[in-house]
Amino acid sequence: MESSGTRQAATEARKAQIASAAIAVLAERGYAETTFEAICGHAGLSSKRLISYHFSTKEQLFEAVVRQVVTDAAAFMRPAIEAASGARARLEAFIRANIAFIAAHPAHVRAVQQIAFGRAPVGGGEQDAAVARLAALFEDGQRTGAFRAFDSVLMATSLRACIDAVADRVAGGLDPGHCADELVDLFDRATAGTPRSS
Repeated sequence: MESSGTRQAATEARKAQIASAAIAVLAERGYAETTFEAICGHAGLSSKRLISYHFSTKEQLFEAVVRQVVTDAAAFMRPAIEAASGARARLEAFIRANIAFIAAHPAHVRAVQQIAFGRAPVGGGEQDAAVARLAALFEDGQRTGAFRAFDSVLMATSLRACIDAVADRVAGGLDPGHCADELVDLFDRATAGTPRSS
């Protein structure tokens, strides 16, 4: 007899399999051609009922895709950010790790872009949470004197918008190191409280 923990783990594994297949199909075929049938074919599932059992609508599935991308990005970026000491170093680590994630996972970027272009709004809660985390980083830096006084939410929104704007170019082959260098310099200058020692 199967335990509830085993069933739950199997359910989560199936949802992750479906979300991963949806990411790949969105990236390869685009929003309009991402159907339950196409996802089934990519995932090797025998019936689209295996998808609709877990996600009753395409919207629910796409929300799961956005959550999966955010989770994957956070896991990728967290070690670099946690290793950084001080607000300016954490800001630099955030930018560099985010650009590195985009370069390493272009299908994730394309999938979220397809969802955003195909419908509105996309993952507002996830985007709001990302901006709130950046705003908290900026506010921490302002308290310690690492950053000058500015509207932390506006600065966080601006940084998120810059990264989103270059994501397609990085995923398409723009040198991620060059891109990260430019964004680090731009936001270091925009936020600096006191000049950085060389």
